[in-house]
Amino acid sequence: MAKAKGLSVREGDVMVMVGTMKGAFLFRADAKRRRWERSGPYLQGNPVYALAYDGRRGRHRLWASANNPFFGTTLRASDDFGAQWTQPKEPNIAFPKKTKLSLLNIWQVVLGNAAEPDTLYCGVEPAALFVSHDAGEKWELVKGLHDHPHRAKWEPGGGGLCLHTIVPHPKDPKRMHIAVSTGGVYRTTNGGKTWAASNKGVRAEFRPDKYPVFGQCVHKIDRHPSKPDRLFLQNHWGLYRSDNGGRSWTDIANGVPSDFGFPMLTHPHRANWAYIMPLESDGFRCMPSAKLRVFRTKNAGKSWEPLARGLPQKDAYETVLRDGLAADALRPAGIYFGTRSGRLYASANDGASWKLVADSLPPITCVKTAVIGREARSA
Repeated sequence: MAKAKGLSVREGDVMVMVGTMKGAFLFRADAKRRRWERSGPYLQGNPVYALAYDGRRGRHRLWASANNPFFGTTLRASDDFGAQWTQPKEPNIAFPKKTKLSLLNIWQVVLGNAAEPDTLYCGVEPAALFVSHDAGEKWELVKGLHDHPHRAKWEPGGGGLCLHTIVPHPKDPKRMHIAVSTGGVYRTTNGGKTWAASNKGVRAEFRPDKYPVFGQCVHKIDRHPSKPDRLFLQNHWGLYRSDNGGRSWTDIANGVPSDFGFPMLTHPHRANWAYIMPLESDGFRCMPSAKLRVFRTKNAGKSWEPLARGLPQKDAYETVLRDGLAADALRPAGIYFGTRSGRLYASANDGASWKLVADSLPPITCVKTAVIGREARSA
């Protein structure tokens, strides 16, 4: 296959970044989001589990985790929308030798707080957090989390022992939440020096103690920037909301066909709106009743409504992974999701109706968005 050209973008365009088991793809549209152009695959043959766009300080930098089965996982970057990618000679994210740990995968790349425009974070497997304060040139292990006394007791979930979600605080750079499978949610209020388990009220259905201090299999958490102490959580069985910064959680699985699923997404502008994509069960990880539907709440989880216009409602044996659901920052918001069967769907009206953008990609692992010229939303 010929080398893929870089994506051609203009100021104000929407870019959707799609990671798959065989590389990454980029899609672009103007603000109306009626027609989509595609480029890729990039990093061909490499499973790509994490993508991010850094548009701070005038950068146009794409980040991608490349999980090469022969040479290991590295973090790759492109400053020309995919035309060229860095090729580190040595792994740019690596555990210190004294830890006796080896990097297995990079699950998440997230921009730091707006007050720190050169800060980036990576969540990896085995579960750990890395930080860069120089726009990705150098990375260091966040020792406060790595040295936490709970870490030795964390156990791997079905996808491994991974730190898969990083949620910086939108106003305070010293505050952050992370999620570990199967460690649960942890929060810091002092820039990562210390961390507290934040799982009160979250059920661990697979454990003898259903409500342990830690050990929950959290699949995804998200928060809204206008209400930073409100978080939403999709668990391995269970939907929850916290209104006190994760100190305690309330069950919000009200009227959904299943409270098992992977993604959790807050609306970019409406603090009471959130989106989920339930699955039948952990034993049959397909859409309930084989209907492809996105569920939305407009009242912080008091009730949920199915969004299905334009989506198949028969024989849709689909699965969407934890990072397979994303939103752009426009009004009305664009909502996007990718399936394990390689289908990418888009909505330009908050999820009211959907359009199939691509139907023959490799299995999709993650979907991320950016509006070029505006601060990227890492959903």
